Amino acid sequence: MRDVPEVRPGTVLGHEAVGEIVEVGTAVRGVRPGDRVLVSCITACGRSRYCREGVYGQCLGGGGWILGHMIDGTHAEYVRVPHADLSVHPLPGAVTDQDAVLLADIFPTAYEVGVLNGCVRPGDTVVVVGAGPIGLAAVATARLFAPERIVAVDLAGARLEAAREFGADAVADARESPEQLVADLTGGLGADVVIEAVGVPETFEMCTRMVRPGGHVANVGVHGKPAALHLEELWIKNITITTGLVDTRSTPTMLRMAASGRLPTARMVTHTFPMERMEEAYEVFAGAADTGALKVVLGGPRRDVVAPEPV
Repeated sequence: MRDVPEVRPGTVLGHEAVGEIVEVGTAVRGVRPGDRVLVSCITACGRSRYCREGVYGQCLGGGGWILGHMIDGTHAEYVRVPHADLSVHPLPGAVTDQDAVLLADIFPTAYEVGVLNGCVRPGDTVVVVGAGPIGLAAVATARLFAPERIVAVDLAGARLEAAREFGADAVADARESPEQLVADLTGGLGADVVIEAVGVPETFEMCTRMVRPGGHVANVGVHGKPAALHLEELWIKNITITTGLVDTRSTPTMLRMAASGRLPTARMVTHTFPMERMEEAYEVFAGAADTGALKVVLGGPRRDVVAPEPV
């Protein structure tokens, strides 16, 4: 976890999961053994100042992003989820496991930190830099706000093609002057919203060059190195730059949309592996440029869980 140094060696990774409840603590009221649930990437106590404001990612009560970060995560047969009443979501039968797991992190993050923070509005030009899973989910959820056009930027041809399938109106190779393409499409004005979905200095700085005066840059990518903030150029342009850790407050909405077929979740999963082939799964995802991997899902057969008789 080079870009997240807080993770201690030996920590079980993973913060996205779908599973069945096998046991609950005495304080848990919202789920019981046998329930099929989505495990959110964010844990919320519900009582701290930030939780009361709906900012669950900054929970002060032993929550926030802790799974696979501060405590053992979801890449295991059994997972302990603190504060379960607010941190797991019972799943409707219409939502498959593979669709649901994309709602643990990918879609809420793209929607909240990218689209909502970026203030996408009808008629906007939206540029999404990075067409991995987060970027593709940003393309799909930005379309909910009827922008005039969405432009996707990436290095991999396969991911640019996927961006078209998810709703991008135009695509650009990051090596071939995407800034000029955006300028040409907007009459030299620049994009209303630029969403950074990579997490490297070069892409962040590219985003600040693409945005129009008065526009928004919504940074979603996880950065492990400093990026230059050219205030000598930006200070006069009324630009808003936002960062953020997802709060997952949109997860119930995402679940309803998935159940009604309003989210293109099925297209995102390109590879599935049983848990015992986890190392191979990581290799496939790491080599996405060659394998065409978007989202790789680990999973195995479900175990039978007998729910206790109601008292």
